[in-house]
Amino acid sequence: MDIERLRKIIQYSKENRQETNSMIKIFCAFSGIEYDNSLLDILQIVRSSFRKKGFLVFQMPFADDEIGALSYRGDGLGYVVINTSLPRVNVNFAIAHEIYHVFFQKSKFISKVEFSDDHYYEHEEEYAASLFAGMLLMPEAGFRGMYNKFKEESEGKEIDTMIQLMAYYRVPYMSVLIRCLELELLESVSEELLNITRKQMQEKLNELWLDESILIPSNADDYRHIESFVEGIGNEFIKDGYLNERTLRKVLENMSKLYKKIKGE
Repeated sequence: MDIERLRKIIQYSKENRQETNSMIKIFCAFSGIEYDNSLLDILQIVRSSFRKKGFLVFQMPFADDEIGALSYRGDGLGYVVINTSLPRVNVNFAIAHEIYHVFFQKSKFISKVEFSDDHYYEHEEEYAASLFAGMLLMPEAGFRGMYNKFKEESEGKEIDTMIQLMAYYRVPYMSVLIRCLELELLESVSEELLNITRKQMQEKLNELWLDESILIPSNADDYRHIESFVEGIGNEFIKDGYLNERTLRKVLENMSKLYKKIKGE
């Protein structure tokens, strides 16, 4: 990421932090979780919250590893599909990013694709979604505390501090760097911090005895669980007279087509 783009992101964050903080409080209240607490498993939280909003969320490996997530609405249901062919840290951020689009997007919701470049784009809705994701996954009070702890342990080596924060919060490296700048924990950004490679991240994780698997795709595929869930709910609706057999078959057929298309089959 170039420095000018980084400046735009930080400026947007300063101007919209208060509004985004209010959104996070609304989401936490809706989801029954405490505000300003670290989320250890974001997917577990959003499954039920998205369901209340008429969306099903599931993970699967995409044929295209440049796509982070796909949102789609059809057949009366919405689907949020997360790409598990990406590193685990990107998956977590993609899930939090989609929360904004489902709950708070200002423009009318349409089917859309999110690309995997850490979700920082030259578009206001994407800036807003990324700011929301960063603030949700790295709450200010806790993040400041962990930054100070890791900074002391790293003996002033900023790159080690960033890597430890990435491993602790299980989020993309760039989102950690941006969060530090938003909270003015860093006075400036060195070339080393800005241009670190994936290989260098892996080497640092290994050197610091941290979990290297966060940079490895899980390739998790829970489509069959979602298919079984929809079929079960559909059969209950049929019994109660809210749905007919033909409509349920059509919904399942469309889900299967979407799944195969995304997977590249």
